Parts: sequence; structure tokens; C-alpha cells
Amino acid sequence: MGEKFKVKSVRHNFLMNIILKMSGVIFPLITFPYVSRVLLSAANGKIAFASSVVGYFSLVASMGIPSYGIRKCAEVRDDRARLSKVVTELLIINSICTLLSYLVFIALVITIPRFSSETLLFSITSLTILFNMLGVEWFYQAIEQYQYITIRNISFKIISIILMFVFVHKPSDYILYAGINVFASVGSNILNALKLSKYVDLGFKRNQKYELFIHLAPIVTLFLYNATTVIFTSLDQVMLGFIKANESVGYYAAAIKIQNILVSLITALGAVMLPKISYALKNEGREHFENMIRKSFEFIIISAIPMCFLVIILSKEIILVLAGKDYFPAIPMLQFLMPSLIFIGLSSVTAWQLLIPLGKEKYTVIGALAGVIVNLGLNSLMIPAWGGVGAAIASTLAELAVLSVHLKALKEIVSRTFEKRELLIAILSTFITSGVVLVVKYNILVKASFFACVVYGSVFVGVYGVSLLLFKEKLANETLERLKAMVIRR
Repeated sequence: MGEKFKVKSVRHNFLMNIILKMSGVIFPLITFPYVSRVLLSAANGKIAFASSVVGYFSLVASMGIPSYGIRKCAEVRDDRARLSKVVTELLIINSICTLLSYLVFIALVITIPRFSSETLLFSITSLTILFNMLGVEWFYQAIEQYQYITIRNISFKIISIILMFVFVHKPSDYILYAGINVFASVGSNILNALKLSKYVDLGFKRNQKYELFIHLAPIVTLFLYNATTVIFTSLDQVMLGFIKANESVGYYAAAIKIQNILVSLITALGAVMLPKISYALKNEGREHFENMIRKSFEFIIISAIPMCFLVIILSKEIILVLAGKDYFPAIPMLQFLMPSLIFIGLSSVTAWQLLIPLGKEKYTVIGALAGVIVNLGLNSLMIPAWGGVGAAIASTLAELAVLSVHLKALKEIVSRTFEKRELLIAILSTFITSGVVLVVKYNILVKASFFACVVYGSVFVGVYGVSLLLFKEKLANETLERLKAMVIRR
């Protein structure tokens, strides 16, 4: 019958995902400063440009299967036969899309000079297209095996770091660095593929009727959402690559990398909640479902708002630590990107925990299209004049446009689950905390950038936490009570 899987609690899965996301913070803190200084902005710009282009083809190859697969497999995960059938059907669709995507990619690399000048770089980076299909990461998320995902992911990150320090020593080594990045994901995906047969019965069965077409409508809808989202999130770097020099792309890529680290932390809860919410909506009560949504909104509010202000205040120190003084042009780019943390965090709840589980995928597409239109229009106006700063402003406003569409489509349920009181507490606490940190910063000067981040960051977290408790913010006080209970039990 194969191996049984045990579904852990939300708390356990969230912890595992937080560990995973924290590794996404810690490892860049190790690699990014080194790579930025060794490869320099031009080489980093080449890698960022190639990754952005390949990302489009990876998206076409996967269609909307990663998002749809999590939801669909979560619904039938208690029935091995139905689960096996769904996985097989999705893999067939995925294989066809991957083949077509790869063929188009090869043709474009051969014919477009901007691509063919870096044929080896694009070829190596494109391996992610194939191995993303084999990796079926969505399946392991659907059955909530976050412990396995975390351990596997961190293991390959450690290996890739070792390889980076051994082989990457000068700007011309950017090809090797790109290959090492691909290896980190490829290795993980191979393990996923080998382990899959333990959970499902793969292969064609003569008496089994495979229904591919029933999946196409939601897959295409989610693909359109993912495609438009990737377009407007990577459009900045692609347009910078065509309009400005590689150095500009490199500066912007540095700011984007920091933003992505923070976004991964903010959206960590959403990643584990999609399968849980899909299961709850189908098998548990509406009240339980809405209570889970309410807590998700609270988490985003009390984490994204202060993080935005903290990074704006410490942007110079953060850039110095992670990239060095040569990347000072990235400071204003990072600052203008920060408000997007709030919009992305809230959008992750409205899209992945509301619209998709409720079967309203079309509004995710409409929202993403609004983001594309806003981003494309503003990029066209702002990049020629302001370069990366213009791209950052455009990106932030595009995220706001996406969120606005989602909120309009979910007006009724958001009114029941989004608590304005918690928002006001988070804003007030953030303003108080930011004022305290600015006073400390300009009266207690810490010269070393790393220690400045530690000192000022610690002051911020401490004051903000106390402020939330004093204002009786629900989630903060609930967390404190749980910690007290754990201590008492011990």
C-alpha cells in the first residue's frame, strides 16, 4: 500500500515553514554579501536578467498546477486511489506543457541576440523548467509534509553554499554560480520524484479512466493569475535590462532580493494555510474557516506594517551589510519597495486563503492583470527617468492595485474577518516604535552596520512587542498566554 503520511497541526507546519523561511533569510545573509562583492553588479545583473526570462517559461511549463494541485490533492488526500488518479492526471498535463515551453524557449534563445549572447547561462538556468515538473513540490504541500520539505530544502542550501565558496571567486564565475543555484533546486526535485511512489500509485491503469479536461479550466485560470503576477513582479528587472545597463539591474536585483526575503517571512503562514483551509472549507464548518482567515489577517497586519518601517529606517545599514557600499544606489530602491510588503502580505491572504479555496480564481486573474497594466504603464514612464527607483515605485503601486481588486471581490467576507481595531493598534504601535528607534539611532550612534542592525532592530522588536501587549492586541496576547501555559506545564 505504500507509506502513510501524518498531517501535523497548523502550529507545527507553521513552525516548519518559519524555519524554512528563516533559512531563506540566513543563507542569503551568508551568500549575498559574498556574491555581491565577488561577482559585482554587472554579473549579478546578467544572472537576474536570465532568471527573470526563464521564470516566464517555467510558469508556462507548470501552468496553474502548483496552486491547483495543492487544493485538489488536499481535498482527496484521505483516499489513496483518488489521490493517485489526480496526481497522475496533473503530471500528464504538466509534461505536455513543459515540452511545449522548452521548445519555444530553445527557439528564442537561438534567434534573439540578447539571449544568444549568453547561451550557456540561459541553458543552465533553464534546467529549472524541467526539474520543477519532476519535483511535484505541490504534492508534498498538499499532504502537509512541511517537515520533510524543510529538512530537504535546508540540506541542499548548505551544499550549495559550500560549492559557492569553493568554486566562485571572480566575476567570470557567474556561470558557475548560476549552475550552483540550479543544483540546489534540482537536487531537491529529484528527491521529491524518487519519494513520490511511496505515497501514490503512479503509472497508467487499463481500467482507470483519466479525466484531464476537468482540470483544465481551474488550471488555466490559476496559470493566468500566476503568469500575470510573475510578469509584473519580474517586469521591472526585464525592462531595466533592456532600457538600462546591467549595473542598474544589479542594484535593483539587490533591493528585490532583500524584499523577497521579507516577503517570504510575511507569507510563511499562507503557504501552510492553503491546504488546511481547502480541507476545512470542504469538511468543516464555515465558522471555523472564517476564524482561520481572521487570524491570518491579524498576523499579516501586526508583522508587515512594522517590518516595512523598520527596513526603511535601517535601509542604509542593511545594504551595507548585505551588499557593500558599492550598492548604495539600491538604498532608495529598497525604501520605495517596502510598502509593498503590506500589500503583498494582505494579497496572499485574499488570494490563497479566500479566492482560490472559494473557487473565485477569476478575481485573482483580474487583480493580477490590473497589476500588470499599472506596472507596465508606470515602468514605461518612470524607468527612463528614474531607473531602479522608478521601477520600485511602479512595483509598489502595482501591488496596491492587485490588493484593491481582491478586496472589492471579497467585500462581504472581508468585512466579517478583517478587524479594523487590530489595524489601528498595529499602525499606532509602529509609529510609537519608529519614533523611539529614531531617537535612539540619532543619540546612540553605532558605527558598525551589522551591530547597528542588531541594536536598533532589537530595540524596535522589544518596544513594538510591549506596545502590542499594552494595547491588548488579540494575537499578541494569545501568543503570550500560550507561552505562559507552556512554561507552567514544564
